[in-house]
Amino acid sequence: MAQKFDAPSKALLRKQIAEHIAETEKIINSNSSDENKLPKDRFFDRELSWLSFNKRVLELAQNDNIPLLERANFAAIFSSNLDEFFMVRVAGLKRRIDTDIAVTAASGLSPRQQLRAISEQAHALQEEHADYVINTILPELAKENIKLLEWDDLTSTEQEKLSKYYRQQIFPVLTPLAVDPAHPFPYISGNSLNLAIVVENPFSGKSHFARVKIPDNINRLVPVDDLTDDVQSKVRFGFITMENLIIAHLESLFPGMLIKEARSFRLTRNEDIDVEEDDAENLLNAMEKELLRRRFGPPIRLEISDNTSEFLSQLLASQLRVSDDEVYRMPDPLDMTVLFELQKLDRPDLKYPLFIPTTSRQITAVETSHSPNIFSRIREKDILLHHPYDSFSTSVQAFLEQAAADPNVLAIKQTLYRTSSNSPIIDALIDAAHAGKQVLALVEIKARFDEDANIAWARKLERAGVHVVYGIVGLKTHCKLSLVVRQEADGLRRYCHVGTGNYNPKTARIYTDLGLLTCDPIVGQDLTRLFNQLSGYAPNSSFQRLLVAPRTVRTGIIQRIEREKEAALAGKEAWIKIKVNSLVDETTIDALYRASQCGVKIDIIERGICALKPGIPGLSENIRVHSILGRFLEHSRIYAFANSQGPQIGEGPTSGPEVWIGSADLMHRNLDRRVETLIRINDADHINELLEYIDMQMSDNIMSWHMRSDGSYELHTKDEEGNMLVDSQELLIKMHQR
Repeated sequence: MAQKFDAPSKALLRKQIAEHIAETEKIINSNSSDENKLPKDRFFDRELSWLSFNKRVLELAQNDNIPLLERANFAAIFSSNLDEFFMVRVAGLKRRIDTDIAVTAASGLSPRQQLRAISEQAHALQEEHADYVINTILPELAKENIKLLEWDDLTSTEQEKLSKYYRQQIFPVLTPLAVDPAHPFPYISGNSLNLAIVVENPFSGKSHFARVKIPDNINRLVPVDDLTDDVQSKVRFGFITMENLIIAHLESLFPGMLIKEARSFRLTRNEDIDVEEDDAENLLNAMEKELLRRRFGPPIRLEISDNTSEFLSQLLASQLRVSDDEVYRMPDPLDMTVLFELQKLDRPDLKYPLFIPTTSRQITAVETSHSPNIFSRIREKDILLHHPYDSFSTSVQAFLEQAAADPNVLAIKQTLYRTSSNSPIIDALIDAAHAGKQVLALVEIKARFDEDANIAWARKLERAGVHVVYGIVGLKTHCKLSLVVRQEADGLRRYCHVGTGNYNPKTARIYTDLGLLTCDPIVGQDLTRLFNQLSGYAPNSSFQRLLVAPRTVRTGIIQRIEREKEAALAGKEAWIKIKVNSLVDETTIDALYRASQCGVKIDIIERGICALKPGIPGLSENIRVHSILGRFLEHSRIYAFANSQGPQIGEGPTSGPEVWIGSADLMHRNLDRRVETLIRINDADHINELLEYIDMQMSDNIMSWHMRSDGSYELHTKDEEGNMLVDSQELLIKMHQR
C-alpha cells in the first residue's frame, strides 16, 4: 500500500523546516560580528568550479600513463558529464533568468555574467576535448588496429557487406522527415543525433530540407571486420559510425532527389524536473507526466558539424530557436559518448589490469567451509566496508540476501535511491516479502535521470507485497540505510547498514564508498526512529549516533568546526579533515575560514565542486584542498575532527578524534532539501583506518590535483626527483589484495 500524505503531515514538515531555517540563521548571525567580517569575494562560482572539475576529467583522457581504452572512456565520461551539466545546471540558470527569479550568486556574478562565463569556458573545453580525441586518441587507437573508418576507406567487399547490413537492419527503422508547407519542422528530441539534409529536385531545381534521426537503440559503431592482422598478429577492429553509413545510402531514403548536403547535429534540452504532490499515487502519476514533458523542454545547446554550410547552420539555429552562443560547431563525430562502445573490445592490454574485489576480512574471519554468517560477524564487532576494494556482493548484498532467507528475520527496512537493472537488492526484498516478513522500501522516485527505473521498481515492489513509501513531502531521501530486525535467543536484535553509496551492485564496483554494518542498539534505535519519521509521523525524533539533514547535519558540522576553533585558541591540538564530492555551502565555508584564521589545520579532499578559496593569507592559509580522480569515482564522505577538548556535543568518547561517514555533501541541496545521514564511528581501529585513508590521499607522495587560491588546479604526478607519484586507488587495490 503506497503512503499518502495529509494536512497534518505537511504542517509538521513545515514546522520542522522552519526550525531548521531558524537554527541556520542563528548560526549565521552568531558569526557575523564586525571583528570576524570576511571578504565579499571569498567564494568561487559553483558552475565554473564544476567546469573545472570536468577539465580534470579531460586531463585523465590526456594522461599518457593511463591505458589507451581507459583514456577513451574518460573522454566519453567528459561528454556525458557536460551533457548533464547543460541539461540541469545551465537549463536551470536559463529558466531562472527567463522568469526573473535569478539572483546574484555567492561568487558575486550576476546570472547573465554566469551564463556568459559558462558559455565561454564550455566552448573552449568542448573544442579542446574534440581536438584531442580526433587528433590524438583516434590516431593512437588506429595504431592499435582499432580504426574509425570513413565509407571511402572501405574496400568494395567491405562496402558490399555493410550495404547489405544497412538494407536489412537500418533502412527499415529510418524515417526521413521533409520540411515544406505541408510538413512543419520536426520535433528534435534531446540528446538525439540527427542528420540535417538538403536535397534538390532535379526537375524544378528547388532545394528542400529534411531530417533523419540516427537510431539510438542500435550500436552507433558498426563493425567492419574483426579479422586477425597477419602482419602485427593483433585483432583488427574496424568501425564506421552509423551516421556515415546512412549518409552513404541516402539515395535509398530520397530516391530521385539530388543530395546537396548532409551534416550531423545534436540538440540538448532542459531535462530538469520539479514535481511535488501530496500523496504517493498522485506523485507517481505526476512524475510519469513530467517525464513525458521533459522530452519537450526548451533547447539550451545546439551542436553541429563544423563543415555545415552557413545556410544550413542558420536554418537549424532559427528553427530550433537557439542563440549564437548556444551553437557549438564541432568536428565529426559529434557526441563523443560513442567512445563508451569501445569498452566492449577484447583488448585487455589497453585497459586497466583486471580487478576483483575481495571479501572483507572481518566477514571471513572464522567460517571457511561455507558462506559466512554475516549476522554472527556483526555481533562480534562493527564491520567497516570500503568499496570497491571490499566486495559489495559478499557484504551488503549478502547481508540483505541472508536476511531475506533467514526464518528468524522478522522485518527489513530499506532506502533505495539508485539501483541496477536486474537488481539483486530488489530481488532480496521481494523474496523477503514472499516469505512473510514485514518489508518496507523507501523508493526515491525523484532521483535525477533514474526516475523511470525507480517508478518501475516501486510498482514491482508493491505488487510483491512490499510496503512502498516515498519519504517526506518536499524532501528527497538520499540517505543510504538498511535495517534488519531479527529474533534471537536473548530477544530482538537490530542489524544496520549505513553507507555513503547507493545500493547498486554495478556502481559499487566503480565507486569508492564506505559502509558500516553494526548491531549497536543505539544505532538500531536511531534507524528505527528515522524510518518511522520517513514512513509515518515523527518530526521531533532525536538521534544519538546520527546527524540527519535537513535538521542537524549542517548545525552539527558547524558546531564541531567551532569546537576546533576554540581548541586552537586554547593552544590545544586542532584539525579538521573532510572528504566530500562537493563543497559549496557558504555557511559551512565561512565556519572553515574562521577556524583557519584561528589556526586550525584543515585538509579537504573533494572530487567535484569547491567554492572555498584555499591558501589566502589572513583567510585560509591553513586550508589545503586536493582533488583525486582516477579509475574509480571517489564518492565517499568523511568528516573528522581532532576533538582534543572532549565532545561537549551529544554522546561519544571523552576525547580523541571524532569521525563521521555518510551520504551528505556540503551542498545546499544535501543540507536543506534532502534527508541525509551521517553516522559517528566509535571503533578505534575504524577511526584510525579512516584517518589514515584521508592522510594518505592528502600526502605529497600521492598523485592528485592541488587547488590554488585562484581556483585553478595543478596536477602533481612526479616528485622533485622526477619519480612517478603513487596512485592512491592502485595502492588500495594492492593493500586489499594482500
